[in-house]
Amino acid sequence: MSAISATAGLTRVGRSPRLVVGLVLTAVVVLVAVIGPWLAPYGENQITGDPYSDTGFLGTDYLGQDVWSRVLYGGRSVLVVALLATVVGVVAGVLIGVLAAYIGGWFDEVVMRLNDVVLAFPQILLTLLVLSTVEQPTWWMIVLLVGLSHAPRVARVSRGVAMGLVKRDFVTSAEALGESRARVVLAEVLPNMSAPLLAEAGLRLTYSIGMVAGIGFLGFSTDPGAADWGQMINENRLALLVQPWGVLAPVILIGIFAIGTNLMADGITQLTSKGEDR
Repeated sequence: MSAISATAGLTRVGRSPRLVVGLVLTAVVVLVAVIGPWLAPYGENQITGDPYSDTGFLGTDYLGQDVWSRVLYGGRSVLVVALLATVVGVVAGVLIGVLAAYIGGWFDEVVMRLNDVVLAFPQILLTLLVLSTVEQPTWWMIVLLVGLSHAPRVARVSRGVAMGLVKRDFVTSAEALGESRARVVLAEVLPNMSAPLLAEAGLRLTYSIGMVAGIGFLGFSTDPGAADWGQMINENRLALLVQPWGVLAPVILIGIFAIGTNLMADGITQLTSKGEDR
């Protein structure tokens, strides 16, 4: 049965070209980030030539470090922080949204109005405001700030989806059988929200990689000396016309990752809508 289910799942995925292309693009960038440090020809901070020279595959950066090696080293931290931030944001947002829809009444009204207040502020602004108050941000601090900045948007989406489920017969039946509220939410409501939430998680991951790279670009890196895609763009931007690869290489990889995750989200939405039409 498991083999049949896996085959059916792969067949369904194959029906959405966007999802397939998105998975491939995302997998390529993730693979570069994961195995990159073992493939790098030089060390992360090794000087291999003069600043902004043509030495090596992509030349050297502002200190004379090999650009290709730093690109291979710099993706892991960005992607890991972005992924963890997405998980934090999605979990917190789903919890808030589903509870607001299920409990309803004054709780729903208060939570959603507070949610609207937070939504009025740009995500990056709140994150930078907090980071500017500390001398050296840590990775978990960035994860929490980026993740919690996603929570209000995920809460809005998850509440909208949950509102169509909490009054359905299967939820009412579970309540009539004496099931606890926690079990009703976990066993009845959340499983029926998986497809929309996966699509939203894909979008949040796209925003996360952009925010994490943007934070590095603005100088709020957890390790100023380490290779970081966002930080690399900032370090080499002044010599863009002289040696462009120090900027273009991380930008291209971030762009491919963003396109891939967006296509994945669109593909999941497409498959969900086809399933509902049936």
